[in-house]
Amino acid sequence: MNMKKLFGTDGVRGVANLDLTPELALKVAKAGGYYLSAGSDKPCFLVGRDTRCSGDMIAGAVIAGLCSVGVDVIDIGILPTPGIAYLTRKLKVNAGIVISASHNPIEDNGIKFFDSNGYKLSDEMEEDIEQLLDMDFPRPNGVKIGKVKVLPDAYELYVDYLIDQVGVRLDGLRVVLDCAYGAAYKVAPLVYRSLGADVISINDIPLGEKINVNCGSTYPGIIREEIRKYPGSIGISFDGDSDRVVLVDEEGNILDGDSILAIWSIELFKREKLRNNTVVGTILSNMGLEIALLKYGIRLIRSDVGDRYVLEEMFKSNAVIGGEPSGHIIYLPGVTTGDGIYTSLMVLKILKETGRTLSSFKDIMIRYPQISRNIKVKDKIGILEDMRMKNLREYLKVTLAGRGRFIIRPSGTEPYLRIMLEGEDEEYLDRLMEEITGKVREIDNAYL
Repeated sequence: MNMKKLFGTDGVRGVANLDLTPELALKVAKAGGYYLSAGSDKPCFLVGRDTRCSGDMIAGAVIAGLCSVGVDVIDIGILPTPGIAYLTRKLKVNAGIVISASHNPIEDNGIKFFDSNGYKLSDEMEEDIEQLLDMDFPRPNGVKIGKVKVLPDAYELYVDYLIDQVGVRLDGLRVVLDCAYGAAYKVAPLVYRSLGADVISINDIPLGEKINVNCGSTYPGIIREEIRKYPGSIGISFDGDSDRVVLVDEEGNILDGDSILAIWSIELFKREKLRNNTVVGTILSNMGLEIALLKYGIRLIRSDVGDRYVLEEMFKSNAVIGGEPSGHIIYLPGVTTGDGIYTSLMVLKILKETGRTLSSFKDIMIRYPQISRNIKVKDKIGILEDMRMKNLREYLKVTLAGRGRFIIRPSGTEPYLRIMLEGEDEEYLDRLMEEITGKVREIDNAYL
């Protein structure tokens, strides 16, 4: 049984200096360093981060914790999360650590681990690390204490890798990039310019106090407004650590992860590169994606929410591609985790090779109305075991039978229940969402 309390769906997260304190970061780093370096004579970890104001504080604690258990550290500074995953593999270190809260508010920060192959850790591995948090670790001294090497130009290795993966020039394409004041600020414009694209870049300063604030992939309306200034452009919007991407076509249509997954998967199918004719989505993937893929005989398998769980299901089902509506897309021949820059490059590669515009793909899937709401609750896990909540679920099963889907799940990183409704009639879904919200709040108010 999963006993994790600290690790969520994407590492350890919380408000920096309140929930995620330097003391906790130190403990997590010591436990992770000890666990992931087992059997290594001179272990070495990579540490990188996004632009958050708390990044220096948490990085300092993490590096100190690693060194205290005898782990050497390569500090690569600010780099996209997928870049850190790539370099962990490239530089043949024992593990990588990312200090980031991805798309979360600026006050938050997080710690997540990659293994030596650049993959996120399994639930079982995270649980093992959590069990070690209060362990009295051996204390190496003298030359056995870990040392730190700063590698400020590490981003160049990641840039070279991305350019090499594309394989075509992007001359003649104009892109508008929203870097969300985050980790993509330097890499994304550099890669696109190196490939010959005409680049307009916004929110491309490393300002931790602005990361994700009314910009980036969670606010795609910003990039849609921006491309109106540059007719014929493609909008590309990353989140704070650049593991997500949302696109906007030349006509201003927003393409989320489902649309991107449809375009890329069907193209792979046509080129006979879609292994096992299988694509992995999540329980949040739109029904329209499933229907679009079925037209080509492609099977959609749904995992739990989180690109880590998408990846696990990809391994189980022998699939090469999977992703989430949020814009996490994993293509195993190229990356080991969601990579917003890589994903956007692969879509533009398709455009160049097929001679099509991005807007010509706008009807690749019919999107069913899907509405979501986050409801703050006192105990996001306990409330789901309340009999009144179980009765609400049964009520929704009956109400939506043959008409749509619903999901009620706890947030992996915040004190919310996440509610999703999907079906053909949006007005009906809106009314039903109001009804559900009222009932959840009644249950939460009565829940002790």
